[in-house]
Amino acid sequence: MADADVAPHLPRRSFLRQTTAGAAALGAGASTPVPAAPPGNLPLMKRSAELRRELVACLGGDWPEPCPLEPRRRDTIQKEGYRIESLTYQVEEGDRVPALLLVPDGVVGNRPAPAIAVWHQHNGEYHLGKSEPAGLAGNSMHHTGVALAREGYVVLCPDALCFEERQDPTKRLRAGHYERFEFLRYVVDGQCMAWKNILDMRRALDYLVSLPEVDEDRLGCYGHSMGSTHTWLVGPHEPRLKALVGNCCLPTYSAIHDEKLLHCFPNFVPGWQRFGDTPEMAALIAPRALHLNLGETDGGSPIGHAREGLQRIAEAYREAGVPGQFTHYIQAGTGHVLSPEMWARTRAFFARHLT
Repeated sequence: MADADVAPHLPRRSFLRQTTAGAAALGAGASTPVPAAPPGNLPLMKRSAELRRELVACLGGDWPEPCPLEPRRRDTIQKEGYRIESLTYQVEEGDRVPALLLVPDGVVGNRPAPAIAVWHQHNGEYHLGKSEPAGLAGNSMHHTGVALAREGYVVLCPDALCFEERQDPTKRLRAGHYERFEFLRYVVDGQCMAWKNILDMRRALDYLVSLPEVDEDRLGCYGHSMGSTHTWLVGPHEPRLKALVGNCCLPTYSAIHDEKLLHCFPNFVPGWQRFGDTPEMAALIAPRALHLNLGETDGGSPIGHAREGLQRIAEAYREAGVPGQFTHYIQAGTGHVLSPEMWARTRAFFARHLT
């Protein structure tokens, strides 16, 4: 992160140039590393299990036993066709996550609905988090939680660490400075921010499945930008997720190094390049359903590298015997957005796999 504060509305490319210098250094080395994956003659399921264990070790080790969620409702807002419940729940002892729960009208305990967790974007907008996908603030393009609730899904929008209500409680560190502090704090503890993000997302799913309004066998997640990163980060470790969609974020370490990109902290998993790149993480979601949207001109996910990564994910799904469970879409002439066509494909994917 640059020494100057990151402005709340800094354009994405400027933000990428100014953020995560420490994270880029963490992965410094050859631009095209040679993965030291488990032996190829192992059965596919055993190879995947070994890679998943290596990934957990790189992230920082096993997550702690879940503490009680102890959910607390704060407020309810009735909207047309759905309600928004403001709440918090505990992810670790003493660490509570604020979230917004969107429940469609007519969804009750004896008529449970499929549920989708929505991971919000980064964009250097630390004042925004859960409120954007819940339709209470930010860019209407990303009011995706509202759109999904109107289609009948129960939707949970939590704050990620360092965003909205999870900024520095002491107010000593502002915006990106607090994110850098948290990233480095986890690194010196032998973990990384991705480890913490995954823990928090798994607890979000714990909360969703605790609700009588939710059909726990029809659970999905969606995210744009950093939210897309969160999708393929949590996916390998959460078999409860039956359908996952990431929009506009598949930065590979090879692209980050070749293009000298300063990317968001959650992308960086120490030591993982001994085993693969970011697509190899996403591939561990197989055999469950995964869809990725990408913009051809999105500078945060250089498309040449991303295309190669998509091919490797597709190959993993073919090896797993479920090639149709992985789909992707690259929109020509399009950058870092959620376009109408990307959203149409997202909606159709969830409808196919969750309803």
